[in-house]
Amino acid sequence: MRIVLFGKSGQLGWELQRVLEPLGEVISFGHGLGETNADFTKPESIAGTIRSIKPSVIVNAAAYTAVDEAEGEPELANLVNAEAPRVLAREAATLGAWFVHYSTDYVFDGSGKAPWLETDLPSPLNAYGRSKLAGERAIQNSGCRHLIFRTSWVYSAHGKNFLKTILKLAADRETLSIVDDQFGAPTGAELLANVTTHALKKVLVGADLSGLYHVAAAGETSWHDYAKFAIEFARERHAEFKAVPVRPIATRDFPKRAKRPLNSRLETKKLREDFGLVFPDWRQGVERTILDILKSAQ
Repeated sequence: MRIVLFGKSGQLGWELQRVLEPLGEVISFGHGLGETNADFTKPESIAGTIRSIKPSVIVNAAAYTAVDEAEGEPELANLVNAEAPRVLAREAATLGAWFVHYSTDYVFDGSGKAPWLETDLPSPLNAYGRSKLAGERAIQNSGCRHLIFRTSWVYSAHGKNFLKTILKLAADRETLSIVDDQFGAPTGAELLANVTTHALKKVLVGADLSGLYHVAAAGETSWHDYAKFAIEFARERHAEFKAVPVRPIATRDFPKRAKRPLNSRLETKKLREDFGLVFPDWRQGVERTILDILKSAQ
């Protein structure tokens, strides 16, 4: 079986390369130009790649994720996050291949406090969220067999993310100010990759489970409490890591170009029941990743 993976150089793509290999031959592509890359700004160019390889599974971990920058270049965000997935889904439908794609809690407006269901009406607050929602709908309308995983607050020991940024800032500054009125569940790229392979194993043997699913670690926290937890844990495990006060602030006092949802909670019941999964508390993955980051820094 051949599996094509797009976005191999990202934090999720790095984890996916590792866990997909036991399932079959994995052919991975980064982004940009070159034989080992795929240019998602020219979506139709990717179609030829798919046709030549004829994979049984297409996994798309490539995305435009610069949330604030997307406000100034929505066309580019749409090319990468909506048009490219549309082309991949079309080719998957033609081949009869499975298509795995990743989306975001940013398709919702962040209202209320209840975890979002897959059936809730999306209403993105920003250009990034609109581009990701357009990608979801393009895949759903393609007729291909698909697994769309919406997730939140992704982190890893690789690539750029909030967790790594906080640990770096804590080493350089005397105090930090982090918003305390946005809530969600930090979700490890490792967990996402493991869920992907578990789901693929089930659908590849005939389980009729094509659809949209929410994936997130168990529990919830705010960005402020997440940062505070990370710094305190790093301090406990590394004597030279200094204790830095983390001051809570409101989202309105920390304006950014793109609006962020206050409620990023995702209900994962559908995924857990359909695939027989139990998700760990968010702290477990964060602790393990911090240890990896601290080890690599030594």
